[in-house]
Amino acid sequence: MAGVVVALVIGAVMLVILKADPVAAYAALIRGAVGSRFGLTQTLVKATPLLLVGLGICIAFRANVINIGGEGQIIAGALAAAWFPLTFPTWPGWLLIPSTMVMGFLAGSIWGFVPGILKARLRVNEILSTIMMNSIALQLMNLLLQGPLMDPAGVKARTFLAQSAQLPAQVWLPRLVPRTLLHAGAIVALVLAVVVYVFLWRTTIGYNIRAVGLNPHASRYSGINVPTYQALSLTLAGGFAGLAGVMEVIGVQHRLLEGLTSGYGFTGIVAALLGSLHPLGLIPASILFGGLLVGADTMQRAVQVPSSLVTALLGLVVLFVSGSALWSRKWAARQRRVEDT
Repeated sequence: MAGVVVALVIGAVMLVILKADPVAAYAALIRGAVGSRFGLTQTLVKATPLLLVGLGICIAFRANVINIGGEGQIIAGALAAAWFPLTFPTWPGWLLIPSTMVMGFLAGSIWGFVPGILKARLRVNEILSTIMMNSIALQLMNLLLQGPLMDPAGVKARTFLAQSAQLPAQVWLPRLVPRTLLHAGAIVALVLAVVVYVFLWRTTIGYNIRAVGLNPHASRYSGINVPTYQALSLTLAGGFAGLAGVMEVIGVQHRLLEGLTSGYGFTGIVAALLGSLHPLGLIPASILFGGLLVGADTMQRAVQVPSSLVTALLGLVVLFVSGSALWSRKWAARQRRVEDT
């Protein structure tokens, strides 16, 4: 939280330099995020994919592997979430919705499994491989939206928009608040946060994942297959990111569109760090970042600051939250060394 405060202070200085009132700007930010029913529901809508991506990040980081492939994994899940309902449009909603979620989770898992198995078997750096998988997923989506998944109505009208056909209505997630975009996926994400907490701290597999992250050498000595659990953690991280893509497709857009990820794959990493890499701590962190994303637009309109300043403010939050998390870990390690001596 200290990193967020420092970022906002520096942002206030930047607003003063631009001759804008920082008090009015931040008041507009808060008002846009939680000052109305629309703002509050939009904050929760934005928080939902951040929470799902962050849950995967929590699992991966607990195994001491870094998943930078959230963007590509979201796209993989979104592609599955568009293809499956369009392929089976007559299925009833009670069957089609969970089946679509499972397919999206599996698609994201595959996108996480590839860098996971490369790290486990060939010791390929997962940062590089997950970033490259992002590019592959993006190009694959562009290819499919210009071909097999392009909306037939757009082809017939010769508009050729890069979007899929609208999904069948029975796969749309129910709205929690009428005339808003807040959908039942938010509840699913909250339930999964509890599930991931139980998984990491109350199961043998979760214990092994955390042991690998804390000390891979001791884990290997005790009989834990370190590469297997590192690959598993990246696979699960990909699955949760893929599920975030599913929620955007069947909960918000109801079709596959370009620009679907909105940077959730990277922002989810910072939300996870702000939540101390704990599934339950991630819930308020995701809501905070969702509010920043929604409120930033209101702030931009209220004080007439350039959009680049809003981007810089979010970047400062990312920088200082990441830096404060790193500093906290180093401080804790230094304190342990002092106590040992």
